Amino acid sequence: MTELAPDAGFGRKNPKLKSALLQHKPLSLAGLSERLFGLLFSGLVYPQIWEDPIVDMAAMQIRPGHRIVTIGSGGCNMLTYLSAGPARIDVVDLNPHHIALNRLKLAAFRHLPSHKDVVRFLGETGTRSNVQAFDLFLAPNLDAATRAYWNGRARDGRRRIGVFGRNIYRTGLLGRFIAASHLLACLHGINPEDFVKARSMREQRQFFDDKLAPLFDRPVIRWITSRKSSLFGLGIPPQQFDELASLSEEKSLAAVLRHRLEKLTCHFPLRENYFAWQAFARRYPQPHEGELPAYLQAQNHEAIRNHAERVEVHHASFTELLAGKAASSVDRYVLLDAQDWMTDRQLNDLWTEITRTADAGAMVIFRTAAEASILPGRVSAALLDQWHYDAEASIKLGAEDRSAIYGGFHVYRKKA
Repeated sequence: MTELAPDAGFGRKNPKLKSALLQHKPLSLAGLSERLFGLLFSGLVYPQIWEDPIVDMAAMQIRPGHRIVTIGSGGCNMLTYLSAGPARIDVVDLNPHHIALNRLKLAAFRHLPSHKDVVRFLGETGTRSNVQAFDLFLAPNLDAATRAYWNGRARDGRRRIGVFGRNIYRTGLLGRFIAASHLLACLHGINPEDFVKARSMREQRQFFDDKLAPLFDRPVIRWITSRKSSLFGLGIPPQQFDELASLSEEKSLAAVLRHRLEKLTCHFPLRENYFAWQAFARRYPQPHEGELPAYLQAQNHEAIRNHAERVEVHHASFTELLAGKAASSVDRYVLLDAQDWMTDRQLNDLWTEITRTADAGAMVIFRTAAEASILPGRVSAALLDQWHYDAEASIKLGAEDRSAIYGGFHVYRKKA
């Protein structure tokens, strides 16, 4: 494993992240925007992942023996994949805070005594005993760098692990963005948390139409969503903002965000969509309220626990990790939305390594801010000709993604 510096951040302290983000000169407007995003992104961003792992599982059809490489983010995806019993999962992330979170979540499955303890630690809020559980069961079994990270002090002077005794899902860049969105809605007379009182799809639709949709016509919200920095809290970098803004004649994301929020609130029953619970209640549902994420469900606990040792977490880029692997050594690749950030050169370097390391029948899945795949015209034809784009599966599965953030979901299969 790559050593993790407890307080690694952006720029000088985290050159891997700097290399991935910065594409323009420092004194240009684009360069300043990239550096602001990088500064915000240098801390914890996603306490949970915002790509639906159930869609991933349906796309990849993971079997025992499969070797997977995935971006870590909040870690919920790789834990869900473990329930299918793959032979190996390599998790990569450029954000050291995500590295520490992924390793902690794996340790929770391996070393907490029971499924109930795991749910209490990762799925519930206001449970102060979680800090004691960390000290007793997890800290002695963590690598030194990860243990130092969680024992370290946050900016408020409290131990980082203390967030698991409060509400981890109200922290991080995304947690602060959701809090700011709630405050903005409340200033317009709408309490977003009231949405979780809906008891039917009809009531969900009524809440959206009557309460949420009109907000996007408010001048202040239209002004805010025309600024790139307004969506940095969602983890949307300047490159993705430009892609999304191209969908609107006004170069504002108000209409795009309204459409995505409509999907989140109206296309899936609330009981079955924990992403909506996180967005509106800022927590997971209680058992009588709805379903937990698949990785926290009882039927998957034993498989995840038994297979957790098959995961290795790396502080590295996707391309960097693949460059050290043998040819034909990977079966499944999960890129999340990382390619939206990349230059043409970075995309071609990545797909050169993907194509070299892909075994027969390998699959690549990823998401994009806009609907279309970004690869045609940017990745060389010599590389793309070795892959088949499954347009039908991509459209079908994209519609089933409960997180509702992305415009497109994409499935590529290695040609025989």
